[in-house]
Amino acid sequence: MTPKDPIDRTGLRDRYWERVPLKNMTPREWEALCDGCGKCCLNKLEDPDTEEVAFTRVACRLLDDESCRCAQYDIRHQFVPECVTLSPKNIDRIAYWMPATCAYRLLHQGTPLYDWHPLISGTAQSVHDAGMSVQGWTVPEFEVDEEDWEDHIVEGIL
Repeated sequence: MTPKDPIDRTGLRDRYWERVPLKNMTPREWEALCDGCGKCCLNKLEDPDTEEVAFTRVACRLLDDESCRCAQYDIRHQFVPECVTLSPKNIDRIAYWMPATCAYRLLHQGTPLYDWHPLISGTAQSVHDAGMSVQGWTVPEFEVDEEDWEDHIVEGIL
């Protein structure tokens, strides 16, 4: 660590997302990129021919609809084995599947973060205040049969 690149109390380098390639971020920096929108926890439908991804308002059973965070993040694979663990190693293959507003996808594409992102605004609440989270409008997956997910496709903020 050089004096020009100090780590603050949170363990994050100042505006690291603007300077540090995804593959060179520390685990803490990588995790801090998540804006807490909850969109990645929405069940998706993918057209196998076009790879077009449609998001539904049907949420993973572990999503907390109020906080928009996984209720069991550290042990989620015990409950949802198919839950994807996004990493610098697989972002090339998975970025298209992430929401268009996702920080991981944006940075992978060389696009800056939105001003409502908590790293920019300084508060986790900003993603909700901007209307960019799924807070309050999801349906738990155990309430909707998978064959009915098409009836819950959402567009717009995704």
